[in-house]
Amino acid sequence: MKQATSPAGVERQDACPTRLTINGEIVELAIPPWTSLLDLLRERLALTGTKKGCDHGQCGACTVLIDGRRINSCLKLAVTLDGTEITTIEGLAGVDGSLHPLQEAFIRHDGFQCGYCTPGQICSAQGLLNEAQATTRAEIREHMSGNICRCGAYPNIVDAIEDVIHKRNSDPRMPE
Repeated sequence: MKQATSPAGVERQDACPTRLTINGEIVELAIPPWTSLLDLLRERLALTGTKKGCDHGQCGACTVLIDGRRINSCLKLAVTLDGTEITTIEGLAGVDGSLHPLQEAFIRHDGFQCGYCTPGQICSAQGLLNEAQATTRAEIREHMSGNICRCGAYPNIVDAIEDVIHKRNSDPRMPE
């Protein structure tokens, strides 16, 4: 790890050792403290499913799961996540390449148009499922309100999420 001196003569650390579990794989990195999780995922780890939309936490395109909870990765400094488990859209599919039930439902219900927001929508929907607080269409819409779809596929997105909630409630063996 390299030390540097700022213009004011104060030492600062250029990179912080950080250990993350990303999509089930332990990754140890030296990360500059100003690096957002979004930039780490896309630029250093080539996990480009997570999209950069507004870069201000307002659109939800960069949503990933941290220890099962949804967050906007553009707003989180990567070094603050030492020891956490991060799941991106790439990590939701099965190790054999099988689609996650949410991915299948988005396809079945045509829950996307251009597809740019879809990874963030699906990760946010998984967070919603983990929270187990939404049971009605109105609750789904409210809990998904942080994810913007500029194409307007909202009814189909809600249909897909509602479908998975109903299937999960009727079949406890359904994968998380």
